[in-house]
Amino acid sequence: MKGGQALIKSLIDKGADTVFGYPGGQLLPLYDMIYDSDLKHILVRHEQCAAHAADGYARASGKVGVCIATSGPGATNLVTGIATAYMDSSPVLSIAGQVPTHLIGNDAFQEVDMIGITMPITKHNFQVTDANDIPAIVNSSFDIALSGRPGPIVIDLPKDIQEQELEEYRNESVEIPGYKPTKKGHGLQIKRAAQTIIKSKKPVILAGGGVISAGASNELKKLSKLINAPVTTTLLGKSSFPEDNPVSMGMLGMHGRKVANLSVNESDCLIALGCRFSDRTTGKIDEFAPNAIIIHIDVDPAEIGKNVDVDIPIVGDAKIVLQSLIKLLKKDSTPLNTLKWIEHVKEFNKSCIPRISFENNLPLKPQQVMKELAQALDEETIMTTDVGQNQMWMAHFYNTQKPRTFISSGGLGTMGFGFPAAMGAKVAMPENDVVAVCGDGGFLMVCQDLATVKEYDIPVVVCVLDNRYLGMVAQWQKLFYNERMSHTHLGEVPDFVKLAESFGVRAERVEKVGETEKALKDALKSGEPTLIDIIIDPEEILPMVPPGCGLTEIVGEYKIEREIPGEIPYKQTKKAHEGGD
Repeated sequence: MKGGQALIKSLIDKGADTVFGYPGGQLLPLYDMIYDSDLKHILVRHEQCAAHAADGYARASGKVGVCIATSGPGATNLVTGIATAYMDSSPVLSIAGQVPTHLIGNDAFQEVDMIGITMPITKHNFQVTDANDIPAIVNSSFDIALSGRPGPIVIDLPKDIQEQELEEYRNESVEIPGYKPTKKGHGLQIKRAAQTIIKSKKPVILAGGGVISAGASNELKKLSKLINAPVTTTLLGKSSFPEDNPVSMGMLGMHGRKVANLSVNESDCLIALGCRFSDRTTGKIDEFAPNAIIIHIDVDPAEIGKNVDVDIPIVGDAKIVLQSLIKLLKKDSTPLNTLKWIEHVKEFNKSCIPRISFENNLPLKPQQVMKELAQALDEETIMTTDVGQNQMWMAHFYNTQKPRTFISSGGLGTMGFGFPAAMGAKVAMPENDVVAVCGDGGFLMVCQDLATVKEYDIPVVVCVLDNRYLGMVAQWQKLFYNERMSHTHLGEVPDFVKLAESFGVRAERVEKVGETEKALKDALKSGEPTLIDIIIDPEEILPMVPPGCGLTEIVGEYKIEREIPGEIPYKQTKKAHEGGD
């Protein structure tokens, strides 16, 4: 058995059935061996899309997503996708070709130091110097990627190692000294958390992506019901808690919902689960949850106390810690004093829903588009998004019910993520409908992979919210830069329908109310990859918290002017925030 064959066998033995890749000179031996293997390979049209597709595969399935690229520029094109997976704790294995071992360090053709480049953006990385080590390295890569806080791994694979004969195929793992993630949680800390919760009158639960990674959504629901606590989420925590539940407050933070921001500000006990308190979640740290005792449960000890000082830290797996916490709370007979709080939040939640109709507006309002998307889809549909306004429209106006049905780039904010992530999610979960909601700017960065979905018959639906602007940057220019629109207009090129049709992908343009729902239903019924070009109002913005401000300092809110049928029933303030950072 040769090194490349050992790699393929090891991947299959670990349950990998599909890889997303792009061949090149330093990977020719491996690709020659893939030719005769049972490993399904999907040829993307850009290596960045291979990394994002592997990421979408991982987030939708909970398994490791695998991508492959050749040395030099092929490997560096993976870097954005690797960094995206690292920031969002996604288990992705990237296999990068490398020049032969005797040329490493000689600036050979298409040589880059992939280990050095990716060390800051991976959970771990390996450079293979002996083909006999390949099975152990692959086993360890999968174990590290999935255990504790998930994350991406890189294997740097020199060309000569791919062809080296193994002495013996040893199915073992590499010993990683010091790597022993804590799962159980400290018993005394969990007891302190239980006592604090019992004494609280205004508890709030903040759920992050760690709840989804740990498979702790059922425990989250049980805790919320047991202690009468409303639930807010980070962007990556969206789908961890059913958003049709009256105690769901949606997303927290700079682009969060008003009910979530103000309720956290008022709470006396904040229970944070599997989140890292990013700046987009907390706003101004000094003003974050000022009245709350903060309980932080996270499997990564490095995240506890990093951004926000917490009162009760608990290091452990969210599911295991919550099970212990719920058990203690059930044992305690002390009556909870939280009923008034939960009823108050429910009523406040209702009052924060804009009583505005968008059905009479042209161009289409994104809110109306989100409404029609929801009407056309079921709770099993997996939604992916790009980054920017399209992402925030989805976060606000599209409710999710089940874990792993909302996939988006959070920490890195990667434009172009949505479409290839949808491609990977569909390959991972072929029985689920998969829809990507993209901005026109982000989609243009990855549109070449329409060829991939056509060639491999991957029936994703891409909804391009077409306003011909880099929407979120333009929104900030409108709110904070006196409407000086510096280089954010995309122009009128291309025609997205003609672009899709040139790849042989069915396409349709939507411009009127009701057309989105019909077009989406038709696309899903067709069973073919489809692009829907949705023309939306370029002037529309979402309320937000300016950078450097507290979560209660929201600008751009809706102001009701009139509610006469047939007329535009509102206007949105665009006055630049005074006193912001």
